[in-house]
Amino acid sequence: MNETILQTLIDEFSLKPTHAENLYRLLEEGNTVPFISRYRKEQTGSADDQLVRQFSERKDYLQNLWKRKEEILRSIEEQGKLTDELKEQILSAATMTEAEDLYRPYKPKRKTRASVAREKGLSPLAEAILAQEDQNGLPELLNQYIDPEKGVETAQDALNGAKDIIAEDISDSAEIRKLMREYFLKLGVLSTEGKEGIEASPYSMYQQFSENVSKLKGYNILAINRAEREGFLKVTLSGNEDITKGYIYRRVLKGEGPLTDAVLEAADDAYDRLLFPSIEREIRNALTESANEQSIATFKLNLHQLLMQPPVKGKTVLALDPAYRTGCKTAVIDPTGKVLATAVVYPTPPQNKVEEAKKILKNLILKHHVEVLSIGNGTASKETEIFAAELIKEMNCGLSYMMVSEAGASVYSASKLAAAEFPEYDVSLRSAVSIGRRLQDPLAELVKIDPKAIGVGQYQHDMPQNQLSASLDGVVEDCVNSVGVDLNTASPSLLSHIAGLSSTVAGNIVEYRENNGAFSSRKELLKVPKLGKKTFEQCAGFLRIPESKNYLDRTAVHPESYDAAEKLLSLCGYSLKTDTDFSELESKVKAYGAGKAAEEIGVGRETLSDMMKELTKPGRDPRDSLPAPLLRTDVMDLNDLKPGMKMKGTVRNIVDFGAFIDIGVHQDGLVHISKITNRFIRHPSEMLKVGDIVDVTVLDVDPKKKRISLTMRNEKS
Repeated sequence: MNETILQTLIDEFSLKPTHAENLYRLLEEGNTVPFISRYRKEQTGSADDQLVRQFSERKDYLQNLWKRKEEILRSIEEQGKLTDELKEQILSAATMTEAEDLYRPYKPKRKTRASVAREKGLSPLAEAILAQEDQNGLPELLNQYIDPEKGVETAQDALNGAKDIIAEDISDSAEIRKLMREYFLKLGVLSTEGKEGIEASPYSMYQQFSENVSKLKGYNILAINRAEREGFLKVTLSGNEDITKGYIYRRVLKGEGPLTDAVLEAADDAYDRLLFPSIEREIRNALTESANEQSIATFKLNLHQLLMQPPVKGKTVLALDPAYRTGCKTAVIDPTGKVLATAVVYPTPPQNKVEEAKKILKNLILKHHVEVLSIGNGTASKETEIFAAELIKEMNCGLSYMMVSEAGASVYSASKLAAAEFPEYDVSLRSAVSIGRRLQDPLAELVKIDPKAIGVGQYQHDMPQNQLSASLDGVVEDCVNSVGVDLNTASPSLLSHIAGLSSTVAGNIVEYRENNGAFSSRKELLKVPKLGKKTFEQCAGFLRIPESKNYLDRTAVHPESYDAAEKLLSLCGYSLKTDTDFSELESKVKAYGAGKAAEEIGVGRETLSDMMKELTKPGRDPRDSLPAPLLRTDVMDLNDLKPGMKMKGTVRNIVDFGAFIDIGVHQDGLVHISKITNRFIRHPSEMLKVGDIVDVTVLDVDPKKKRISLTMRNEKS
């Protein structure tokens, strides 16, 4: 364990040294984030999954930084240029940038003007000019270095070469680069100038744009970057050269003298040719990196909230995947997700077989006791929604409907996974099934789709894909494990997100289940190929067996704590052999003394608390405490909206500048961040979550541009 890295983590995360050390060790031993946060609370101070994941990411960064420092030190030492002072500076570098700045003067370079000058033996001349101590004048000094055999034909050749060396040394100065970087991050100005065609592009607002670097928003940066790549913008970074060049002059000029002008010219060349272009790239990269991090953070938050939306449990669903020419694909799905029937109807243009479609769907609804309709929000969804609302009104049997995002449905329906799951259906019918199951259990269905295709972020295709994928996969893992899965019904894709299970082992579990029948106990998992003791330790607590004879297999109590759980029940007068109702367990433990009970059964207080909750309500679903989805029975049109109208809506997406709300008119409305609440907030996520049901008021409607402006504020106050 690297003590320097550990101390940094302790300081940054404000953790007790013991908790940080345990967390570091648990991660190094290969334990997963969900396992650590759920089953090692005493060792980590009850660190939640987000903190554990952040700790893990930071640990990895610091370890990579330390490894890079060792490489840098080794390289400089091999050159015979490593001093104690330089070594200390490198070891103290807090970031990769600082370490690379210190290494820059010693880093092997490709051929440059300065390297050519050094090959000509002009390094001593450059040092003499930069020292500015020779009072005999420049001509006399230069004449000493004229050497035609080395390619230095004239005094001017010698001077030019020396200035090239000085310019590169100035540009490589870690101190100067740090000062420049800090200046441009605080006081630099980013400006854009539109090119041909920008007026008709989505980037017209950036045609003439200028903003202080420190005030730029992440979405500004990402939009500007994309517009620049697509050829609509010229982007420049600028600053006050009197200040920036002044930084250099104060560090290299030593008063007035015969060599001052040569140093001044070299300093100007260093700034114009080497330093500023390099710093400009660094600042642009830093801005992009920061914008990416902000965007990924928002994407992660939205994805977590989307995946954790409450399921519509216990209802038979009729799913409708709208289309025009090819018809509306339908699927009836029972409460367990099993497909009962499929059909294709044509209630939309160009066929307009409305009555025929109603007849077919009415028969399906009555035959299978359908309770809710799930309608995809893609092509022809508006017409299909109107048709569904008419159908519900005619039947008058308590039906309701919900518009469901189709994002990623086509990706799933064309995948190998969908083909294996539904070999008897074509792509379009698989999509309908997915739309229905998304309403029944968003988490179980959406894990089958690449998180980037789910549609709850901005500029996801512009993000560093590996970083985005790793972040979003972490969100999916946290969500799946917080809910847990039924070992005997979970799909391979759902199982693959359980802590410790690879896609191969998840597939082996399903194959074992198909060949040997349903699992009767968690212990049976150890018979699955490639599922060893370590994997069992990581995954077992998140896999439930509701039908197991062992009551504990139905809960989130980990098998390692089964003995402790039985002791606890015995302590309170219960027995697993005869009792199944442990509703009074917590009150009995409280009366006995929680601390005393924890000590007697050999667990910590946190584990005891979790154990009691699980024994009282086995397999509890954290999503059940959230507001139920908003189901509708009627439909409105964009043209029906008028300023001042009040209505309920569902938060569909959160971005840095506001939130998009589904108010049942096919087009989501925007609540700008300034209209979310009467008080100041830095980000919409402080007030809203994806899936929230909110009250909104229409501010403005533009039917031509299909834009709806909403407010959640009390505008009179």
